[in-house]
Amino acid sequence: MKYFPCWVSVVGASLMLNLAISNQAAQAQVAYGSYVGIGPTVGITDGIQLGGVVAARYKLLEAPISFRAQALIGQNTAIVPTVSYDLPLNWHTDAYLGAGLVLAGGGNSSPVGDKISFALQPGVDYVVPNSNTVIFGNAIIAFDAYRDSGGAAVSVQGGVGLRF
Repeated sequence: MKYFPCWVSVVGASLMLNLAISNQAAQAQVAYGSYVGIGPTVGITDGIQLGGVVAARYKLLEAPISFRAQALIGQNTAIVPTVSYDLPLNWHTDAYLGAGLVLAGGGNSSPVGDKISFALQPGVDYVVPNSNTVIFGNAIIAFDAYRDSGGAAVSVQGGVGLRF
């Protein structure tokens, strides 16, 4: 009985510490996983140009950074490698903003222009719960994308990917 007040204090402090640790708010993390996917693309600047996209994302696990690459196939092909900053919206969705280059050439215009140019790529990735499926969508804004006019080019694409 002599140690009862000490025992109550230790048990009470342990319970309080346990409650404090278990009640910490869960924080969303960037949707993990790299993926490869395909889908349609629409170039909307130099007339409407329909095509296809092959997309890849390599996610760095410890940082909210991803390496991305897209091949836009239309009248001509353009490769768009970017580095993106990923911002989690919830456990399955993240928004991102990438910056990189449009590597296009040839006589015809691709969905994002016909020359090498700087590009911004805003987008969203959604991981379907309990699967390896990713639904992605983004836009590519290429600056000084045309040889003759030097104007900007915009394309919008989306598709379905497989996480690995």
